[in-house]
Amino acid sequence: MAKGRYARLHSRKLSTLTLVLSMLFVLSVFLLMLLALGIFSLPISTDDSPPNDLSSFRRRRFERREGIGERGEQWTEILAWEPRAFIYHNFLSKEECEYLISLAKPHMKKSTVVDSTTGQSKDSRVRTSSGMFLRRGRDKLVRDVEKRIADFSFIPADHGEGLQILHYELGQKYDPHFDYFLDEFNTKNGGQRIATVLMYLSDVEEGGETVFPAANKNFSSVPWWDELSECAKEGLSVKPKRGDALLFWSMRPDASLDPSSLHGSCPVIRGNKWSATKWMHVEEYKV
Repeated sequence: MAKGRYARLHSRKLSTLTLVLSMLFVLSVFLLMLLALGIFSLPISTDDSPPNDLSSFRRRRFERREGIGERGEQWTEILAWEPRAFIYHNFLSKEECEYLISLAKPHMKKSTVVDSTTGQSKDSRVRTSSGMFLRRGRDKLVRDVEKRIADFSFIPADHGEGLQILHYELGQKYDPHFDYFLDEFNTKNGGQRIATVLMYLSDVEEGGETVFPAANKNFSSVPWWDELSECAKEGLSVKPKRGDALLFWSMRPDASLDPSSLHGSCPVIRGNKWSATKWMHVEEYKV
């Protein structure tokens, strides 16, 4: 009688162990499949970073083919927490940058700003670049880039406006401003702007930095401090590098507007600057 009870108990233990091992095996296979498909990736800290330094992560992953050209190693760097700002290195390939510029070049017009009283566009000396919009989902490459932006920001692609391609020539700039709206007219479609992704389509020999003058961080802590123009040293700044993307949030996690997201584009001193901007809204943005 005792032997039979012991045998049944032993059998149950073996069955439970077998079930647990089977579940672990299935989970391992599932994770390997996600890694192979590029849906999931393991963050690996940079070789020269301290073990507990979370300021940057390098991504080594198998990627599904999308876009054109080779992007190289992608990695994400935390720029600041006030505002929340992150740099995604090698977000675009050289070929993708050149393609976006070629689409925009024949259609460039003087850039405008939004009138905070009327909500309408108007000319202003605070913004002297030229630009144009690419319709959302315009072609396969644009859709690929927009999907990449959605994956980076965790904001659905249909919450975004069309890509705005901008060109800054010698001396051209955009004085510090907010991307969020202070009028009711522009929030009727999609609600408030919640975040911006700024992609650098070219290197700039000197100047053209993106500057956050109200950021809550030591401005000189960035490793590229000595390479910045005098304008850029008036705030926390990012030096343009072709293929990199800067994500920053205009709203805090509690949905309040973030005044530390004040930002501008410093004058180009040598060379010229091409960039692409994607503004994203709280709700679906209809185009």
